Amino acid sequence: MNMKKVIALIVYLFLIGGVSIFHSCKKDKIKGCVDVDSKNFNSAAEEDDGTCVYEGGIVFWYDQAEANFLLGDGATALTYYVNGTLVGSSAASVFWTGAPNCGQTSSVTVVIDLGSDKTKSYTYSVEDQTGVEYYSGLVTFSANTCTTVQLQ
Repeated sequence: MNMKKVIALIVYLFLIGGVSIFHSCKKDKIKGCVDVDSKNFNSAAEEDDGTCVYEGGIVFWYDQAEANFLLGDGATALTYYVNGTLVGSSAASVFWTGAPNCGQTSSVTVVIDLGSDKTKSYTYSVEDQTGVEYYSGLVTFSANTCTTVQLQ
C-alpha cells in the first residue's frame, strides 16, 4: 500500500470515529408538554410530545335586579346544569355587584377537563326549585381561562 492510501485510510477512520464519538455525546432533548396554557406544562421540556391536556372554567352570576326578579317570580333556589349534568346550586337571593372570580366563595364555578382540546362548547341550563327553566344557552370553556356567564 502506498503512503497516500495509508494516510487517506487513517484520516477516513479518524473521521468516522470522530462522527461516532460526537454523535454518542449528543444530548437527547427533554420531551413533554410545552404549552403554558395546559394543566401539565413542563418548563424543562424542549420538545413537545403531544401530551398536553387542558381545563377551562366558567362562573355563573347575576345582579341584584335579576335576584329581585327571581324572588318576585317565586324562585327561591337555583340548580345549574352543564351538558345535562348537575354542577351546582345556590339560593336565588345570592347576587353579585360584578362578576365573581372562579372559585370565589358562594359562586357557582364549573371546571371542565378539556382533554387535548383547547376549547369546547357545552349547553347549560338553570332551573328553580320546581324545575322551571329560567336560563339556558351555550358556553365555551377555554384552556386556562375562567369565563363569566351573566344570567339575565
